[in-house]
Amino acid sequence: MRYQKKRRHNILRALVGVLICAVLAVYSLAMRVPIQEPRVWGVTFSHIYARSLGVPWVEVYEAVLQDLGVRHLRIPVYWPEIEHRQDQWYFDDYDYMVGRAGDMDAKIIMAIGRKVPRWPECHEAPWTYGMTDSEKDELLLRYMRTVVERYRSFPHIIAWQVENEPFLPFGICPPFRKEFLDQEIALVRSLDPSRPIMITDSGELSAWIPAMSRADIFGTTMYRTIYNGRIGYITYPLPPSFFRLKRSIAELVVGKRPGVVIELQAEPWGPGAAQYFSRAEREKSFGDDDLPAMAAYASKTGFDKFYFWGVEFWYALKVKGEPQLWEDARTLFGQSHK
Repeated sequence: MRYQKKRRHNILRALVGVLICAVLAVYSLAMRVPIQEPRVWGVTFSHIYARSLGVPWVEVYEAVLQDLGVRHLRIPVYWPEIEHRQDQWYFDDYDYMVGRAGDMDAKIIMAIGRKVPRWPECHEAPWTYGMTDSEKDELLLRYMRTVVERYRSFPHIIAWQVENEPFLPFGICPPFRKEFLDQEIALVRSLDPSRPIMITDSGELSAWIPAMSRADIFGTTMYRTIYNGRIGYITYPLPPSFFRLKRSIAELVVGKRPGVVIELQAEPWGPGAAQYFSRAEREKSFGDDDLPAMAAYASKTGFDKFYFWGVEFWYALKVKGEPQLWEDARTLFGQSHK
């Protein structure tokens, strides 16, 4: 019963967020926002997603660094990947990613917590199944402590992201508890007070204020077309000025914070796994030639730092003989280094 009440509360909160966004969208239609030249183009890189696409993740990672020339990365640290069994730690993959980024003078935002990027959103060590919430919480905090202590000495790690869109009810996740989020943030601050903490939120479905008030750096998502199992494809009727207005309102309430578009849509979102979509299906949400248009849209939102979502998918298409997204990205990242 308690879970159902929380679920209803989360749905109501999401609906309120949608209503707020709709009102802001109508108002922002009248605003003209000049193009702001991006200062940072980056990507989120998930080695487990690359594996699921059937391509060697090291090969993808090296191509991201060397062929595309990416120098700004967000890397999720998955608890099940580094603690397969209780007290048995495996850091080889992350040591490689962090080390190679350092070799290439690339900057990393490390995302830690239970809810980090890629489906099913919440990633718990499987050996914790059946434990109580308090037992899981203690072990989760231990995993976070272990990660921060291992990598805080690397100067090219520029921020810690604590959880991913924690205020958005999305994914296969236990009920959200903001008190525990605050505990996670406090732990990371105590372990590494020299680095900023990023908190992220939905660009279209959240008000940003609860996330921004806890953040040193605020990160938003930015999507144009999404897929809902009940409704189908939905294209947000939002002009770029919507995001500038929304950010201005949140900063007026909370106080100014550095802002980043930490998840900029650049792969299809539809029914099932994107690697199985036909080209026609991909075109419904993010087509093979949509990257330049998405970059142009983002450049008008008032932000100047953007991390694309989908680089692993671009590479998988390239391997299959469909290189358009990868080639457009190479052009974009090449321009950013001029």
